[in-house]
Amino acid sequence: MDRTENAGYQALWTSLVPPSQHGRDELCAVGADGMRIRFQDGRELLDGDSGLWNANLGHGNTAIAEAVAKALHEASYLSIFRYEHTYARRAAEALVDLAGADHYGRVLFSTSGGSANDLVMKTARHYHALRGDHARKLVVGLRGSYHGLTYGSFSLTGENLGQTLYGVDGRLVRHVHPNDPAEIRALLERHGELVAAVVVEPVLGSGAVPLDDTYVDTLLALRDEYGFLLVADEVATGFGRTGDMFASQRWSGRPDLLVTSKGLTNGTCAASAVIVARSVADAFEEADAMLTHGETQAGTPATCAAILATIDEMRRLDAVARGRRLAERLEDELTQLVSGHALIGATTGVGLFRSIRVVTATGEPLPQTEVMGLVGRIREAGAIVHPGVHGVQLLPALTCGDEDLAELLRRVVAGIEAHAADLAGAADDTARPAPDTDDAPALAGAR
Repeated sequence: MDRTENAGYQALWTSLVPPSQHGRDELCAVGADGMRIRFQDGRELLDGDSGLWNANLGHGNTAIAEAVAKALHEASYLSIFRYEHTYARRAAEALVDLAGADHYGRVLFSTSGGSANDLVMKTARHYHALRGDHARKLVVGLRGSYHGLTYGSFSLTGENLGQTLYGVDGRLVRHVHPNDPAEIRALLERHGELVAAVVVEPVLGSGAVPLDDTYVDTLLALRDEYGFLLVADEVATGFGRTGDMFASQRWSGRPDLLVTSKGLTNGTCAASAVIVARSVADAFEEADAMLTHGETQAGTPATCAAILATIDEMRRLDAVARGRRLAERLEDELTQLVSGHALIGATTGVGLFRSIRVVTATGEPLPQTEVMGLVGRIREAGAIVHPGVHGVQLLPALTCGDEDLAELLRRVVAGIEAHAADLAGAADDTARPAPDTDDAPALAGAR
């Protein structure tokens, strides 16, 4: 088809948006700085989503941009596919130190949270095979979890996002409910000798549901009892999002594998990393076993320079401490909204990883079918937020100022109220009697 024959045609196939919504200038960004994103239609919106939960230091950090540019000039492209380079060596050492060199020993680089979770499943199964447990192939995740949309991680994701439609093979994956110790224990009593790994988000990305301490302690105890690897998927919670550099640093024991991605380069590069405990890495080293995984763009000089610069900027800006202070302010504001606003029923989450659960005028949870309409109304009110469970999720940058946070919340509330008015108007229209026949054509034409 000649593009000139269809003025609405465009080459870009936008992710997670139906084709009827492609090409809209109000969804096409042209630039970003700090907490603000500029769009093709001329509007500037407050970013309550930190990009896609990854620009933890805000948009446009000069030091990170300059580090990436320098690496591109000095090294252009270098590979860790059968080779090494100094940028990757330095970045791996920095990540081990950041996570805790007393426990972690190696770093595997990947390009996204989804591909990193694919890598996690391969690493866990290979680890057990090296120990003679060739039957350990099952991987257990949580219902309502999100681990990515590549074929391996898609099977691990605990939401129904079309896995059956796409032929995703989930035969070696099991799911249990979060914060339910009895269910995970019962599964392991039946299949414990077959389980290679249990993969959990410290805070479930869908709904901002934290794992409680009792549940984490149960997982740690079950790991000791049954011998599986415990994996912390910190794609979203890493790099200060929940009050520590990594959320699992507050656990009473440490995971065997730690996945990090979004905040790893402050969103500047397609990057992820799996930080591997020494005990796991030792099994490969003792057998001199090669893990069969490689990605062309994993661990490039530009990516590793971005990782190193992001770590430096986190320290220079004291971002984790700043994020904690901002989280206290956000907690106070959300608590007041829950107690004082009829349309806000509850809040969940921890740190700067929060949700707002919205209710209707009758007090019922906002239907999930209305969530994207709510997101759109908040956008019209001047803020970008993430769709959530019966509401929206807020993930502002750790460096967000108090004034920007207050303005963000005002815009979010304005959008919630506007959406509630839409629902009320639709209900009124439904309740009205049918118009007289003579009026019908005029009303139809007006619409």
